[in-house]
Amino acid sequence: MPERLTEMLMDTWTPLIILWITVLPSIYMAPMNQSQVLPSGSSTGLKRLNEEQRVLHRSKRGWVWNQMFVLEEFSGPEPILVGRLHTDLDPGSSKIKYILSGDGAGTIFVINDKTGDIHAMKRLDREEKAEYTLTAQAVDRDTNQPLEPPSEFIIKVQDINDNAPEFVEGPYHATVPEMSVVGTFVTKVTATDADDPVYGNSAKLVYSILEGQPYFSIEPHTAIIKTALPNMDREAKEEYFVVIQAKDMGGHMGGLSGTTTVTITLSDVNDNPPKFAQSLYHFSVMEDVALGEPIGRVRANDLDIGENAKSSYDIIEGDGVDVFEITTDAQTQDGIIRVRKPLDFESKKSYTLKVEAANIHIDPRFLSGGPFKDTATVKIVVEDADEPPVFSSPTYLLEVHENAALNSVLGQVTAHDPDVSSSPIRFSIDRHTDLERQFNINAEDGKITLATPLDRETSTWHNITIVATETRNHSQVSRVPVAIKVLDVNDNAPEFASEHEAFLCENGKPGQVIQIVSAVDKDDPKNGHYFLYSLLPEMVNNPNFTIKKNEDNTLSILAKHSGFSRQKQEVYLLPIIISDSGTPPMSSTGTLTIRVCGCSSDGTVQSCNAEAYVLPIGLSMGALIAILACIILLLVIVVLFVTLRRHKNEPLIIKDDEDVRENIIRYDDEGGGEEDTEAFDIATLQNPDGINGFLPRKDIKPDLQFMPRQGLAPVPNGVDVDEFINVRLHEADNDPTAPPYDSIQIYGYEGKGSAAGSLSSLESSTSDSDQNFDYLSEWGPRFKRLGELYSVGESDKET
Repeated sequence: MPERLTEMLMDTWTPLIILWITVLPSIYMAPMNQSQVLPSGSSTGLKRLNEEQRVLHRSKRGWVWNQMFVLEEFSGPEPILVGRLHTDLDPGSSKIKYILSGDGAGTIFVINDKTGDIHAMKRLDREEKAEYTLTAQAVDRDTNQPLEPPSEFIIKVQDINDNAPEFVEGPYHATVPEMSVVGTFVTKVTATDADDPVYGNSAKLVYSILEGQPYFSIEPHTAIIKTALPNMDREAKEEYFVVIQAKDMGGHMGGLSGTTTVTITLSDVNDNPPKFAQSLYHFSVMEDVALGEPIGRVRANDLDIGENAKSSYDIIEGDGVDVFEITTDAQTQDGIIRVRKPLDFESKKSYTLKVEAANIHIDPRFLSGGPFKDTATVKIVVEDADEPPVFSSPTYLLEVHENAALNSVLGQVTAHDPDVSSSPIRFSIDRHTDLERQFNINAEDGKITLATPLDRETSTWHNITIVATETRNHSQVSRVPVAIKVLDVNDNAPEFASEHEAFLCENGKPGQVIQIVSAVDKDDPKNGHYFLYSLLPEMVNNPNFTIKKNEDNTLSILAKHSGFSRQKQEVYLLPIIISDSGTPPMSSTGTLTIRVCGCSSDGTVQSCNAEAYVLPIGLSMGALIAILACIILLLVIVVLFVTLRRHKNEPLIIKDDEDVRENIIRYDDEGGGEEDTEAFDIATLQNPDGINGFLPRKDIKPDLQFMPRQGLAPVPNGVDVDEFINVRLHEADNDPTAPPYDSIQIYGYEGKGSAAGSLSSLESSTSDSDQNFDYLSEWGPRFKRLGELYSVGESDKET
């Protein structure tokens, strides 16, 4: 209690003490060297003490300042006296002038230039600026000469509790697991105070809860929020609204405060088991329901949410454990009961199941609360349905020999109606599986008969579908596949695997193997093929060839002697009988063609034609082909040469009737100059001033006769070239006989009024000897070279 009373007294008297120190900062200040800061009303004793010090010690001029303070937010009828500047050079005659400069000098702080008193003219805010740096100077009032060097000092703004705490990051949101123990950390809040944290208790904060008790508590100094009650249940209340207060001045009376809100949400834990909404469920299902089809749903509710509410379902007891199954719907958390095996109303009409729902994620902390699962009973009633016929077997396999007689019975299928009414059944063949209609079936007893002959070599298997239909309800139909295997009989004779042609060398040796042949048989005996080979009876004593059976079921053809000649006989035919080992045995005769050929010493066949002997000795077929190719090449060269010669002899002059546009004709004749009046029509190059008649176009021959156009009348020498050309262009555009292509007309008219005159020699009436070309050098750089050429020509003539 005494300690609390002392704190309250300190809080009450601290502002008064601060004000006293601020207003009178230097009354009890110790003597200073050179100069000092004196507040207004300083005692005479202090002056006398300073005089004694000046007598005893050598005086050194300079400024020495103590710290100055001014209380923030202080307002009164008059400016606040901060302090006084004084120097020992001031005899009190007002000859010294005090000057103040620096932060806020003249605006915030004003000095009395005679007494040195410094006053604060405005209210100051420490949070805006905590200190001001100023410079003091003493000068002679008359001469403005400095009496003391400038001295810098600082005025600090003394803090007062004028700022309330603020929660910058608020409002806050936090979560804590439900059922937490007391003292579980929730979150931490932070408030800030703009006041000086060093001076006094203005920024010393204490936290408390205004709303939210008794559920939560807060540490007064750390602002850590914790749970205050145990076993808070989210299912009872999920969200709490807490108001936190931060108060400065250590939380004492007179301090400023700020508040913020904290929304605390209890997060879910698995503290509730699943619970079925009802203990008994009833479902009914038709006996013809498809496998995997759902027949009903059960649901166990869980007060928890998210992962904690997920449950798994299982069938733990009952007479339909193997007939039904239950799965979990991930979206709704329902248990879906499905059919696992076919149902039969005639054999079993109802089932009783016991299903269990258990949480997937279990929290060990709450196991003591009991098992996190629940059970329920499910009764399922099977209802009768009109079922389709049922075959005695899901598939049938029949065998028949390929030589079976028509209408013979291959086998039988049977089916019955599983319903109590037991409708009669009719059988048929799905003709989409028997397009050739090779089989028939008896509609009453299901016997399958042969309709067309079979051939195993064409098709070994026949797959058909038998359809069973109830006579009382044609919509009840069942199908069953029937596979019919055709068994082999020996009805095909063996034959050569391919057309063989053997080659016999003229220089062959006796006993040499000429060819090895093999045979094939379309039949497929159980023990495999075994062939017998023989010659025709009349060919048994063949003088040229013999045969030999090999172990791999092939036959070797051998030559009996040597000395075969192509000129004597080029081809031999050898008939061979091939027999199988079936019952009855089948045989066929194949003929082997043996051709006599010329071979090299190593036995390589070179030529098998008898005509090859008429070729000259030493000239092969390759040589003949090379000679023929050379002849063809020479003929091609001759044709190309003649073609080039013909093109070269063609004249280069274009005929008169050909179109000469866009063609360039080069002449080596330089012409006779302007005296040659027969080579060109000079009339088209004349000045238009001298044209009096019509000049027809020369690029085409007009098909239409038209009146000649009136020539331009003579005009003065100052005629405009642009106007002349425009007139000609207008006449050409309106000419109905003008060609559809562009044509060019050239005029020898250069215009009038040029200072240089005409350079053309077409109308020159004087000779070269009468002209002086010295004026060309006066026309500028472009005509300099031309003047030099004509000057050289004149010099040569004179020489």
